Amino acid sequence: MSSTTPAPQPGPPKKLPRRPASSLAEKWTRMDDVDVFYRESPRPSRDPRVMAHVHGFGLSGRYLLPTAEMLADEFHTYVPDLPGFGRSGKRRDMLDIPDLARAALDFLDDRGVEKATLVGNSMGCPVIIEFAHRYPDRIDRAVLVSPAGGLFNQPLRRAMKQLSQDAPREPVKMARVAVPDYVRFGVPSTVRMFRSLTQYPSLQRLLEMHIPTLVVLGQRDPLLPHAHRVDEIASQTDSHVLVVMLEGAAHAINFSHPGQLAHVIRHFMDDLPIENDPAWPGHVRLYEVHRGKHHPPTKPRD
Repeated sequence: MSSTTPAPQPGPPKKLPRRPASSLAEKWTRMDDVDVFYRESPRPSRDPRVMAHVHGFGLSGRYLLPTAEMLADEFHTYVPDLPGFGRSGKRRDMLDIPDLARAALDFLDDRGVEKATLVGNSMGCPVIIEFAHRYPDRIDRAVLVSPAGGLFNQPLRRAMKQLSQDAPREPVKMARVAVPDYVRFGVPSTVRMFRSLTQYPSLQRLLEMHIPTLVVLGQRDPLLPHAHRVDEIASQTDSHVLVVMLEGAAHAINFSHPGQLAHVIRHFMDDLPIENDPAWPGHVRLYEVHRGKHHPPTKPRD
């Protein structure tokens, strides 16, 4: 009689949402014995560049879909729920910025992606910054939308006040997406994740990055310092960072202003000047706050 322990049998296929949340294909994979839910461009793009969207604190990738969907035909797009978030399974060690950066790398490995541009919102930004710090050969460019964390969001009660100020500035539909995600994430996870987020040296690591980096800020975002303070800090060193302000936007720009954000990401990816679209309403416009000395120069239009 053999003493070899039989390999565990795979469980039944994981169910997909009854109603797709976007035109992206919805799929499951398994990483380190954890089921991971993700969305992907439904059709191969002629552009070989890969773009992965990284969600924020306590949330799934669902609120990133409005912007990701607009870019999915131009870039091979992925929107994962990182382990411990959204529909993906939980892991005890997935409540730390370095661990989440490793999970993002594992996801790219799982999908056979050698190099990608990473687009993050809120907590997703320090995850991307840590990814670039640890795995610089695996990231092409970084897009940091409403980066959160650090001293400006401490202590927890201040961050909660900032979030309460932000809520009425976001579209009503955002609550329908965010509330179920926050409930699923839970209070104990929130406390642990907040501690890791606010202790992470985002600013220092950001200014040390050596890849083209776009930072997009909402002019009405209460979780971030004023634009002139951002420019003052970013100007302390010769960086690769381009900082853009979007008037009329608050924190969840990927959800509230997908057209404008997709527009600026396209221009950033092709090193084109950051210009407003004349079709936008008068209360919405983009302008540069800071362009680092080492950021790629803009190319003339064809």
